[in-house]
Amino acid sequence: MNETNEMLAVAGLSFVLVAFLTPLLIWCLRRLKLTQPIRAELPPDHHAKKGTPLMAGLVLLIGVAASLEFRPAPMTTLLCATFLLFGMIGFLDDFKKAAWQDPSGISGRTKLVLQFACTGLLLLLLFRAFALTSEISLFHGVQLRLPVYAYVVVLALFVVGSANAINFTDGLDGLLINVAIPTYFFFFLISDKPEVRAFSLVMIGCLIGLFFYNIFPAKAFMGDTGSLAIGGSLSFLAVMEKVEVLIPLLFSVYLAEQWSVMLQVWYFKRTKRRLFRMAPIHFHFRLKYGWSENTIVMAFGFASWASALGSWLIWKFAF
Repeated sequence: MNETNEMLAVAGLSFVLVAFLTPLLIWCLRRLKLTQPIRAELPPDHHAKKGTPLMAGLVLLIGVAASLEFRPAPMTTLLCATFLLFGMIGFLDDFKKAAWQDPSGISGRTKLVLQFACTGLLLLLLFRAFALTSEISLFHGVQLRLPVYAYVVVLALFVVGSANAINFTDGLDGLLINVAIPTYFFFFLISDKPEVRAFSLVMIGCLIGLFFYNIFPAKAFMGDTGSLAIGGSLSFLAVMEKVEVLIPLLFSVYLAEQWSVMLQVWYFKRTKRRLFRMAPIHFHFRLKYGWSENTIVMAFGFASWASALGSWLIWKFAF
């Protein structure tokens, strides 16, 4: 109990630091004119957001510092390195968008190459330093063993795919934060590793602190700097905790966002018509049903809590 109380105290401190330092970061981003350009095809109300400071996800580095200070262990270092590496890729993308006012950022191919390179390095560390095995845990203790190279390929595709799915979710004010908090809480609940529990709680504290400035109307956007960092860390938490089989449920909101884009492209190529009014799917609810941004954020957040609860029940009674 004392350990949990200490973790809560560090998470609380992270929340306070993020809540108080984010206005300073927003001021700096405005002074440097690092603001969000808006893609022409987005809904009209999104164009009013042009000029909103971008890269507020940098403030989440407070969580990295707090995690390393509280749990200076190899696993904490790996988790923080994951967060930093994916955040760095997002930063490069955001910086090009903001500095050149180019909504496209760096090319998709460049982002994928960097993501696979970082993922390969991190997986290598997991296998060598943390004795990761090539087994997928199934229900009731049953395990499926794969050849190591096949397992690495599967993991690399999973990590990069999931990180980008989570990145897609950062499309409305406060949406990703509201959806990511339940996912981090799931890992806090199931893990027997103090480093994972501490990192998850600290990230929740940081996200709540940023939420006050990111909820509609957002005073700043976390950008890919934050969303890719969150995506990379959540994906690697799933690998570390061996809950790959739960991902379709646990990551259901993120996967719905990603698959809506893929289905939209596939359907349009075949029929020259749109399956959704706009993808990712949160825009579909906005345009077709007239839901407000806050309504969508609340609904998707509720869906994420339901996914996390369902995943926890399956993990508790079927693993």
